[in-house]
Amino acid sequence: MPTMNLTDIEHSFHEKVSRKIRIQQEGLDRFRVFTPFMFDDGDHLLVVLRSRDDRIVLTDEGHTYMHLTYSMKERELLTGTRNTIISNTLSTFGVQDIGGELILEVPSHQYGDALFSFIQAVLKISDVSFLQRERTQSLFMDDFRSLLINTVNQKYLVFDWNDPIRDPAGKYVVDCRINGTTVPLYISALNNDRKTRDATITLLQFEKWKEPFRSMAIFENQEAINPRVLARFTDVCDRQFSSLALNQHRIQDFLTMNVGSNLA
Repeated sequence: MPTMNLTDIEHSFHEKVSRKIRIQQEGLDRFRVFTPFMFDDGDHLLVVLRSRDDRIVLTDEGHTYMHLTYSMKERELLTGTRNTIISNTLSTFGVQDIGGELILEVPSHQYGDALFSFIQAVLKISDVSFLQRERTQSLFMDDFRSLLINTVNQKYLVFDWNDPIRDPAGKYVVDCRINGTTVPLYISALNNDRKTRDATITLLQFEKWKEPFRSMAIFENQEAINPRVLARFTDVCDRQFSSLALNQHRIQDFLTMNVGSNLA
């Protein structure tokens, strides 16, 4: 196996992804990477660092697809919208699907960046299990947009915003950015664990870029979010509202006070 300094690798993982990550050797030239990231049902992702054809790679050893087949048939992953989402995700993050095993080669000593991309890819692929549920929850997003449009002048609103310079591929998207103030306000609309988890990763990435911003979240029903997922999100978000339906006036008052009446 190519030479690896596990102390340096773990430091890179901590710096780029999370200080809660640890590495444990499990067999010859095979190292388990334990992360705080989970699937919707609470199972942790399986991430392994090992050599493959004289390369250092991150792999899920086939666990992601196996996990998805707990709730759907394998053939559903190979056709239609789900297959399109998976193919696009693999292409976006540079991950290979080799016989059902997801593999990402680690570029020269860029362990932290590679792990960040690999986790993003696995989580986005796992999103295919939400397709049906998301169709039924689309009304929440409609209500979210309507509330903002009716509160803030539309010319200051940018929905589904990503940084065009640092993130032209749109890996880190915020549901709405409010411009026109000294510091932009990024608003997340959260209706499930997956979106809350993605918003956590996105805000962490924005922090890494060191551009000033404020963050706010509106939940469909905060009580439905996995407590561990919610706890990690709470660490990175400035202001949260537990329910859109029950807090419309509070949200409007908050926006008026924090973005200014001149934007209304």
